[in-house]
Amino acid sequence: MTLKNEVQLIVYPDSLGGDLVELHYVLRRYFSSAVGGVHLLPFYPSSADRGFAPLTYDEVDPAFGTWRDVDLIGREFDLVIDFMVNHISRMSVYFQDYLEKGSDSEFADMFLSFNKLSPTGEISQADLAKVYTRKPRPPYTVLQRADGSKEKVWCTFDYEQIDLDWDSPKTREVMRRYLILLSRTPAKMIRMDAFAYSTIEIGTTCFFLEPQVWQLLEWLQDYVAPFGVEILPEVHEHYSYHQKISAKGYWTYDFSLPMLVLNTLYHHTSRALKQWLAICPRKQITTLDTHDGIGVVDVQDLLTAEEIQRTLDGLDEKGANTRKIFSGPEYQNLDVYQVNCTYYSALECNDDSYIAARAIQFFTPGIPQVYYVGLLAGENDIELAKQTKNGRDINRHNYTLDEIAVEVQKPVVRRLLRLMQFRNTCRAFGGQFTIEDAPDDHLKLTWSNGDQQATLRIDLVGYVTRIDYFDEAKQAIVEFVA
Repeated sequence: MTLKNEVQLIVYPDSLGGDLVELHYVLRRYFSSAVGGVHLLPFYPSSADRGFAPLTYDEVDPAFGTWRDVDLIGREFDLVIDFMVNHISRMSVYFQDYLEKGSDSEFADMFLSFNKLSPTGEISQADLAKVYTRKPRPPYTVLQRADGSKEKVWCTFDYEQIDLDWDSPKTREVMRRYLILLSRTPAKMIRMDAFAYSTIEIGTTCFFLEPQVWQLLEWLQDYVAPFGVEILPEVHEHYSYHQKISAKGYWTYDFSLPMLVLNTLYHHTSRALKQWLAICPRKQITTLDTHDGIGVVDVQDLLTAEEIQRTLDGLDEKGANTRKIFSGPEYQNLDVYQVNCTYYSALECNDDSYIAARAIQFFTPGIPQVYYVGLLAGENDIELAKQTKNGRDINRHNYTLDEIAVEVQKPVVRRLLRLMQFRNTCRAFGGQFTIEDAPDDHLKLTWSNGDQQATLRIDLVGYVTRIDYFDEAKQAIVEFVA
């Protein structure tokens, strides 16, 4: 099952319409020629983090639909689904049994009690401070059982997301069954969410520890490979991690691109972007927007500290000052990690610069993914973020069928869909990528494949985007103005 080199859509099961049935309708009604694949964000029963705290992988949350609904979408589009490597829900049968029975539970070994991690059952503040986390709190939670006893258990993210011990035979027994189950669906790729946090060793960062991380990835791949399924390790960190993953032959993400493109368009310079395009992995999934915020740590050393700050200042100005309001602890996010803002709002809702950004993404090596809010050029949903006190919700508006029918008529959306259709059908993108010589305030990128060629030209000052491509049928160079 080979992934098509076509644009994929990232979407929650209830964000384009209210469930999987309505999502399937929307895909066929409006986006069948613009979208070749669908990254369907978690549709399993979950207790938190909008699906990322799964109780099980056996079921589809009834609020979204059934396995048949997932299967039907997967028959028409390249399907990407999630497996949360790092953790499972506090409300899962495994953890609830452990909570009730303690060490007598058959699932006790799946979890990382401090009693397991340390001979004394305690971990020093110095060692805890070394742990690489994204939250302003220690990486554990305190359990209190019915008999009044207390126990500390490793918990990197939300308190509803309890870390798994991947050195445990019981964890591997339970999880391999789920991996095989998910691989037997129509999914062509399984994203390994937060896998880099699954290597726990006291006295270290507990993040992407080598060689353990490679041993874990090999184990995960072993159970999906017989079904022709690819795995996509997910890491939000320095670009060198992605180069390491790519060097091992795995798919990886280009999470550096979002900030680099903003820097390019804000400051009318292609220098840093072209340097990255020359060295970025070729076997990658590209993004500008996702269900999370715009990553900042991903571009360290690709942009200077001054350039990063200038770009963040631009986000403050153009994105309606959302970073300072919606990226802090009050809204469950840390500023250093990500900026909560839709990509369209980050570009000041300027149609021309937004289309230029998408054209850059579509010409970047890899398979492009477009987040559903970005697909509809959605603006910041400030009211939702204020209501939920979750900064990420500024970029998680749920669209009704009536809203979608209106949004798809916007000129910028129609331009984007036309550009996506071009990216899906032009055979040049299966060939060789070249960064052409151009002044710093311009960008020129070319794809060549036999007698097919497509060249992107962008004026970074006026945001004029033009694509010249060789049309085999007309035996001529045709201008495509995005």
